[in-house]
Amino acid sequence: MSLGRIRAVLPPLLLLATTLWLAQSAWTLQGKRSERAVAQALASNHDVRPPDDASGELVFARAHFLLVRDSLDEAQSLAGQIVERGEPEVAARFHYDVGNARARRAVGAIEASQIDKAIPEVRLAKEAYRAALRADPTLWDARYNLDVVMRLVRDFPEIETAEEETKAQPKKLWTDLPGRPRGLP
Repeated sequence: MSLGRIRAVLPPLLLLATTLWLAQSAWTLQGKRSERAVAQALASNHDVRPPDDASGELVFARAHFLLVRDSLDEAQSLAGQIVERGEPEVAARFHYDVGNARARRAVGAIEASQIDKAIPEVRLAKEAYRAALRADPTLWDARYNLDVVMRLVRDFPEIETAEEETKAQPKKLWTDLPGRPRGLP
């Protein structure tokens, strides 16, 4: 190619490259603006679903919105998207929030003397805090809350001595005599 031809082709190529770069920048800017609008709507207590291609941060904002309003099941359905699209710190914050929501439910059940309801919530809170610590080991709030929740319901190791107990138990003999009153008159 001669120098004259290069000079003739170069300005249109530069113009095309600049136009493509500007179009891509405008597209990115529009996406960030729409994400910011969704985040502001969530911050102002409006339930807005993020777009399908939203970032992990925005999906986390929606999950946080749902967790604060005690929609735990719907928030946990977003866990896969948060872990897939977000950074490990975002996933850790999500699991930390889930643990906090579970702990709030457990404390509410304990205060209402519903211990049977509280035990599974405490165990799920422990799992969520442990997942948060796996994602971000430097998250001290999760470590502290895990310690607090572990004090609510103890995890005792399973002892596998079922065979020994059955062998050691004597035959059940008749201990009550018929016709004799039990206890004092």
